[in-house]
Formats: sequence, C-alpha cells, structure tokens
Amino acid sequence: MFDMFGKLQEMQQQMEATKKRLDTMTVIGDAEGITVTANGNRHIVNISINPDVVDPNDLEQLEDLLMVAVNRAIEQAEALNAAENAKIASGMLPPGMDIPGLF
Repeated sequence: MFDMFGKLQEMQQQMEATKKRLDTMTVIGDAEGITVTANGNRHIVNISINPDVVDPNDLEQLEDLLMVAVNRAIEQAEALNAAENAKIASGMLPPGMDIPGLF
C-alpha cells in the first residue's frame, strides 16, 4: 500500500517537472505569413504577422489566417504535451501493461 503512495508521489513530482519543462519547449503554427508560437503547455507566447498579409479592406481574411495559425500551434502543443505525459505514464505502469489513449 505504501509503495503505491510512493509511486503516486513520484508521479506527481514527475508531472510537475514535466510541466516546467513544457514551459520551455515551443511549437509553431503558420498560415500564409502569420506565425503563432505556443509553449508545450498550450499557451500562446508570440504572434508574428507579416505586414504584406494585412489588407485593411479584408480583415476577415486576416482573422481566418490568424485562427488557422493559432489552431495549428495548439494542435502541435497538445501533441507535444501528450507525448511528454505519456513518458511519465509508461514509466509508472507495470511491465507489459499498456493503456492506449491514457494521455
């Protein structure tokens, strides 16, 4: 029983360390001149817009491109986050046990 609590405590420490590490990892979503950078915890940390894609008469296009770039960055951040958390889970499972889709 105490071994299980020890494992849970170890897992919690690993998750905290992973969260800190994910804050330092970045991914980029790009859409025709708009670049969105997110960290591994799915927080947007930078948005860069090429002035050539800004047409004051067509803000809807700019909004659409921005939405695409943000969604791409978030998708990549989610994949990175899931991969890092899967490492923790795989180290905590008994040998030979695999739970697909756990994270």
